[in-house]
Amino acid sequence: MAPLAKLPVFWSLEGKRVVVAGGSDAAAWKAELLAACGAEVHVYCVEDELSEVMRGLIGEAIASFPKGIQPPPPSVLPDISPTRGEIGKTRRHRPIASAAGADSLTGKTSATSANGILEATPAPQSISPRVGEMSGRTEGGNHACRASILHHPEPWHPGIFKGAALAVADCETEAEARAFFTAARTGGVPVNVIDKPAYCQFQFGSIVNRSPVIVSISTDGAAPILAQAIRRRIETLLPPALKQWAELAQSLRDRVSKMLAPGALRRNFWESFVDRAFAGNEVPEEGAAEALIRSAERLSGAPAIGRVTLVGAGPGDAELLTLKAVRALQAADVILFDDLVSDEVLELARREAKRMLVGKRGGRTSCRQQDINDMMVRLAKAGKRVVRLKSGDPMIFGRAGEEIARLEREGIAVDVVPGITAASAMASRLGLSLTHRDHAQSVRFVTGHSRHGGLPRDLDWKSLADPSVTTVFYMGGRMAAKIQAALLSAGMSAGTPVVITASVTRENERRWAGSLDGLGAAMDKIEVDEPVLIGVGNAFGVRRVAESRRPAAAFS
Repeated sequence: MAPLAKLPVFWSLEGKRVVVAGGSDAAAWKAELLAACGAEVHVYCVEDELSEVMRGLIGEAIASFPKGIQPPPPSVLPDISPTRGEIGKTRRHRPIASAAGADSLTGKTSATSANGILEATPAPQSISPRVGEMSGRTEGGNHACRASILHHPEPWHPGIFKGAALAVADCETEAEARAFFTAARTGGVPVNVIDKPAYCQFQFGSIVNRSPVIVSISTDGAAPILAQAIRRRIETLLPPALKQWAELAQSLRDRVSKMLAPGALRRNFWESFVDRAFAGNEVPEEGAAEALIRSAERLSGAPAIGRVTLVGAGPGDAELLTLKAVRALQAADVILFDDLVSDEVLELARREAKRMLVGKRGGRTSCRQQDINDMMVRLAKAGKRVVRLKSGDPMIFGRAGEEIARLEREGIAVDVVPGITAASAMASRLGLSLTHRDHAQSVRFVTGHSRHGGLPRDLDWKSLADPSVTTVFYMGGRMAAKIQAALLSAGMSAGTPVVITASVTRENERRWAGSLDGLGAAMDKIEVDEPVLIGVGNAFGVRRVAESRRPAAAFS
């Protein structure tokens, strides 16, 4: 695994005391988040420094109390808070007159026999409502707040950290941030000073809330705006109904565990559950729980048989993968991948999945197709969910037909997830239409490497020599000179536009543009081990490659 800047940990705060120092909007957002986790949030800030957002949050907490136990209004609360200059110092004893006599919520006083003066503890402006009576404003819907937000109209002081699970502050100055950080650490409390990474032992990630499904994104404090942008993207990927599906899973978990032993059968059940959850943006239908239990019962009496999914990995850029392809990779037990599949695509797979290279490359020692077929059958019959990961689209020059036929003969379920084929990726990178109506009437994809190792023997070169046909030769690097000679012999003009693209969409992508008479010489400049496409036809003359939307290095 690649190194991590921080360990992502989901921490239960239900019923725990946390302290928030400051009354700013930022402090209010953190207080609301902590309260949504079920914490008992104590906000320390003098009354006149509360922002409107924080006042509203505290007001919501007060409004959530049953009418018979409403806390007193702020006007009757004693004001014995130290000034900002006294932050961190021992609180002074005040005469009884300035303390309004007693704690307005508890009615308690404490007297010192030495000097006859009283010390009153400032009363919080709100106390804990009953469970479920306070609704938060978290993303993803109304989530019952299981704890409380309590306001103490005084600045923070070292005594607030006693019994706290964590501490958060919004500090105006470096000195105050340092003092808060030091006091919290002295008290053994994890601390976060908002927007001051040097004084943070932990960070708050950007949250996607489908509780009990929670996604948190962190940039280790380097770029909070980037984290928010990532969160917005993830929000679009996760259906709002995911919350209800997760709750359903929670309710079924114990029953399913008793019916299905750990291993392939149980995993198959939950993978089918996930497929249903993502099949649409609908909440579980009425009777879904009973239907799923019946499915588990059927599985418990059946032999463990896996399935195979042929997945198109696209041309190399992981961002071009389909969502369905990503889901298949994350559900796999075993991934059999081709040599041309990029590391970035493999990074999207489930960490626990076993990865096996079964690549076939011309001119190299390769895994035989028969061996690959046998491996898929053996793994699927052992109950594994197998992904056969192929570069580009599995149904275009991917020998998918042979694999599907073998699996079907063995009675193994197989499905296909298409991918972006290399010719389409080349066209998009060049900003060229392969079917430009002024220059092309058809498109042909031709293999440059048949089962015999050379060009197919039965190609109709006369029809391919038509410049109004856009032809893309796959795996044609080693055969470039023969392709050039065959097209010229069939009558194609030596000036017909030609484009060569190597490693399309990858960081090392390179291109050459010219005419048919220069094709053979151009290929002498490129390593034939790279995946090469050769495009021929008038469509490639519409614009110069150097002017394309995404420039790449030229061959040298």
